[in-house]
Amino acid sequence: MTTQATSKRTSEGLSKGTPKGAWQITFLLFLFMVVNFADKIVVGLAGVPIKKEMGLTQEQFGDLGSSFFLLFSISAIVVGFIVNRVATRWVLLILAVIWSLAQFPMVGTVSFTTLVICRIILGAGEGPAFSVAAHAIYKWFPDEKRTLPTAILSQGSAFGVILAVPALNWIIVNHSWHHAFGALGIVGLIWAVAWFALGKEGPLVSTSAVAADEPRIPYWKLLTSRTFIGCVVATFGAYWALSLGLTWFTSFIIEGLGFSQHQAGFVSILPWIFGATIVLLTGWISQLMLTRGFTTRGARGVLGSVPLIFGGAILAMLPYAPPGGIMIALLVIGSGLCGSIYVVCPPMLGEFTPVSQRGAIIAIYGALYTISGILAPMVMGNVIQHAATPMAGYMSGFTINAAIMAGSGLLGLLLLWPNSERARLTGTSQPAGTIKGAMSPT
Repeated sequence: MTTQATSKRTSEGLSKGTPKGAWQITFLLFLFMVVNFADKIVVGLAGVPIKKEMGLTQEQFGDLGSSFFLLFSISAIVVGFIVNRVATRWVLLILAVIWSLAQFPMVGTVSFTTLVICRIILGAGEGPAFSVAAHAIYKWFPDEKRTLPTAILSQGSAFGVILAVPALNWIIVNHSWHHAFGALGIVGLIWAVAWFALGKEGPLVSTSAVAADEPRIPYWKLLTSRTFIGCVVATFGAYWALSLGLTWFTSFIIEGLGFSQHQAGFVSILPWIFGATIVLLTGWISQLMLTRGFTTRGARGVLGSVPLIFGGAILAMLPYAPPGGIMIALLVIGSGLCGSIYVVCPPMLGEFTPVSQRGAIIAIYGALYTISGILAPMVMGNVIQHAATPMAGYMSGFTINAAIMAGSGLLGLLLLWPNSERARLTGTSQPAGTIKGAMSPT
C-alpha cells in the first residue's frame, strides 16, 4: 500500500464523530490523574511530621522522595509497549489497584524501610499513568478533536494537588500523616470500582488498523533525532523543578520560612495554580500561532523552551530576596514557568513519529525525563544536610535547580526543530500541510 493510501486510510479512520460516552471516559481519566498527583504530593506535604516522628535526616528524606521514581521510568517503558497489545481498560484498573494497596501499610506504625518500599511500588504503578491514560482517550476522539480532552487530562495533575492538599493537610493537622495515606488508598479504590463499572475501551483504534502497512522509522533514528533529544533534555529540567515541588516545597515553607503546617498547606497549592495557568496559556498561544502561519519550530519548540530559561533566571534570584512573600513569589513563578514544555513536547514528537510507534516513543520520552525525579530530591537532601544552616541548604538547592532549568531550556531552544524532523529521518520532503495538520497532542 502506498504512503498516500495509508494516509488516506488513517484519515478516514480518524474522521469519525466522537463516540457516545467519550466525555464520561475523559472525566473518569481526569479523576485518575487527580488521584495520581495526590499520591505524589502526600510525602512532601507531610514531610516535616514524617521527619520528626521517624527521626529522619534531611538526606534520608531526600532519598525517600527519590525512591518514588526508582522504578517509575522502567515501568513507563514496559507498560508503554504492553498497551499496544493489551486493552487500556484493564491496565488502568491494575495501576489504580496498585496505587491504592501501596498506601495502606502507612496507616499503622511503619519503618523507614517499609515506607521506602511502598513508595517504590507506588512509583512503579504511577510511572505509566499519563501515557496509558492518553492512549485510552485517543481511542475515543478523532485526531482533530483530541486537543481539549488531552488538556483536561493534563490538568488532572494540577487539580490533584490543588484539591488534595487542603484535604490532606487537614487530616495531617487534625489526625496524623498516617491517616492521610489511608485516605488516599480508599479514594484510589473508589476510583477503581467506578472505572470497573463504567470504564470501556474506545472504538477508534486506528493504530492497529494501519500498523501493518504504515512506513516505519527505526527506533534508533527516532531516539537519536535532535527533536527527541531536545524534548528529553528540556523536560528533564522542568521535571527537576516539579520533583522538588512535590518533595521539598512544603518543608521549605515550614523549616526555611517559619510557616506552620496549617499555613503551609495553603501556600503549597500556589505553584500548581500558577503552573496550571501556564499550561492553559501555552496551549492556547501555541494553537493561535499555528493558525496564523507560524511553523511548529516557533509555535512549539521556541514557545516551550524559552519559559524554562526565564524560569531559571527567576529562581537564580532567590538567594538575594528577603525571606517571606517575595521569596515565595519568585519560587512560584520561576518553577511554574516550566509547565510550558509539557504542553508542546508530545505534539512535537507526534509530528514525525509514525502512528504505530507513537505510544512507545512518548513512553520512552516520559521515562527518560523523569529520571530527574530520582536525582532532584536526593541532591536537595544532600545539599541541605551538609549546609551550614537549613536555609543556606535550600538556597543552594534552588540555585542548582535554576541552573538546570535555564540550561535545559537553552538546549531545547537549540535542538527543537519538529517541522523538519520527519524529512530528515525519512530522507523525503515534508508534505504540504503536514505542519498545520499536526495540531493534536499525542
